[in-house]
Amino acid sequence: MSTLHRPNNALAAGPVGRAAAWLIGPRGISDPVRLRRAVEGKIAVVTGASHGLGAETARMLAAAGATVVLGARSIDELEKVAAEITAAGGKAVAIRLDLAEPESISSFAEEILARFDHVDYLIHNAGKSLRRSIHLSYDRPKDLTATSTANYLGPMRLTLALLPSMRARRSGHIVNISTVGVLFPATPKWGFYLSSKAAFDVWMRAVGMEARPDGVTLTTIYAGLMHTRMSAPSRWMSALPGQSPAEAATGVARALITKPRIMIPAYGYLTSVLTPVLRVPLEIAFTAVYRRLGDTDAALRAVQGNTGTGSDDAE
Repeated sequence: MSTLHRPNNALAAGPVGRAAAWLIGPRGISDPVRLRRAVEGKIAVVTGASHGLGAETARMLAAAGATVVLGARSIDELEKVAAEITAAGGKAVAIRLDLAEPESISSFAEEILARFDHVDYLIHNAGKSLRRSIHLSYDRPKDLTATSTANYLGPMRLTLALLPSMRARRSGHIVNISTVGVLFPATPKWGFYLSSKAAFDVWMRAVGMEARPDGVTLTTIYAGLMHTRMSAPSRWMSALPGQSPAEAATGVARALITKPRIMIPAYGYLTSVLTPVLRVPLEIAFTAVYRRLGDTDAALRAVQGNTGTGSDDAE
């Protein structure tokens, strides 16, 4: 059974909060018949598939008849998800993938192509969230390398490894799970995370324009707040309306069924227009807010030499 992280605030978890989450999150499709028509018999690669949205997406696609390739660092957790899918009658393969290791990425892609010859769907879901004041990262170069490899360089290398076979077959669809945060103003403490997500967003969009004439399409999902183990350490996030991993997976279903170029929460359109216009006053306001907000317990534990998880974890 999947584990869903729910908001810990009564309002966010209640009917009003759940309705708000449905309205502001990228709208999904929960029709299993339409999804089966789109993915049955296809090969779908899902990164970050050991937990959260990745695991829910893998379960959903396997239930619709796809053969799902699960990738993540934690092979034990991956094999649990794959075993659950197999026990339910689906087809799943677990292959270890560490986006920080170029050799792991090459081995992952080579094994997929050796087993299945091709990939129909590539879903870039793995990522590393980090909310930490910059002074806490002065002596932590891994904050830079971890976010850049998980959110940008690793997914880029995986795309480069699998895209040639897609273009050669003139068929395939790539889904990039980005964040609506890249459409927001620059935000204190989120510099490493948002810059790495924005970098891959721009690169993938450029690549998508080159690949589309060869039959390979791209959907970028600018996801809103999801209640997962990555967002759990920020207690204020748990008080806001957001989607569960299973709810967010219906957005991936829509991306595979209708193949839109972008999927954005309703408020994302407004912020993307207003952010350049209001840049200076917003930066002044955010600076004032920053001075009143502390860091997460996970961030402070990491700096103190402990191995905290949460906002330091990758999906």
